[in-house]
Amino acid sequence: MEEKHEEEFQDGEELKRFSQVNHWLIGIAVALFLAAGLAAGYGYRQQMMVGQLSSHEQEMNATVSQLHSQLEAVTAKLNELTAPPPAPEAASGKSRGATRPAGKRGAAPDPRLKKMEARLDAQQKQLQETQDEVSKTRADLEGNLSSTRDELSGTIARNHDELVALEKRGERSFFEFDLNRSKLFQRTGPLSISLRKVDAKHKHFNLALIVDDNELEKKNVNLYEPVWIHRADDPQPVQIVVNRIDRNHIHGYVSAPKYTNSELATNGAAKLTPVSAETPHTDPVIPPQDKTPPPLPQ
Repeated sequence: MEEKHEEEFQDGEELKRFSQVNHWLIGIAVALFLAAGLAAGYGYRQQMMVGQLSSHEQEMNATVSQLHSQLEAVTAKLNELTAPPPAPEAASGKSRGATRPAGKRGAAPDPRLKKMEARLDAQQKQLQETQDEVSKTRADLEGNLSSTRDELSGTIARNHDELVALEKRGERSFFEFDLNRSKLFQRTGPLSISLRKVDAKHKHFNLALIVDDNELEKKNVNLYEPVWIHRADDPQPVQIVVNRIDRNHIHGYVSAPKYTNSELATNGAAKLTPVSAETPHTDPVIPPQDKTPPPLPQ
């Protein structure tokens, strides 16, 4: 009877462990599904913004072309109005030479033409500024979209061994951290991080960050979900990944680019110092020769 009770107890323990493992696997699958959904939604939103900007740019180009054609027509009309009159006949010129003074006086310019020219110049300048702004905004959006695609297709480390493998690539710097729930900030790499709330059951947490002297909040961040921080002087965003969540405790790492934009610019501007032509040349030291004459033959 005792053996039978012991076997039943062991079976119950195994069933309990199996159910716990199933809960863990379901939580990880839900977190991965949510991360994939968020990434797809963000990418779709960026594509919609680029499409709307492209249609707006086409409309602006059509308006610019129409105004250019109107400007050309007005310019042609102005050239016709301001063209000099045809030369009079020689005979009439001689007969009128006595009555007219020697110097000619041109026709007075029409003030309406000046107003029209000023208005057209202002409209053309405004259209050029709008077109430049649209082109700049489109370039920024395309750059953000390509950067987002690169970020979403990046690799994260789920444990210390995978983090070591990422660090061996030499592309970025990695800083591991262990945080307990507190209002105090802990310096980790280029960031200061504070853990404010932990839900160990549902595997998500809240963070407070200090980035470039600004305090930010990241709420309801899931396990293995990368948090991207764009700093002013970084060529690539800083990444925060938490790969373990316990009760009032998290463990993860911060991934940052090795060099900032200012450091890259400084390294690119550095030049090698050429060897001066006036560098003194040192000749090899020749040992003194023996000047004793050889003995005479007998």
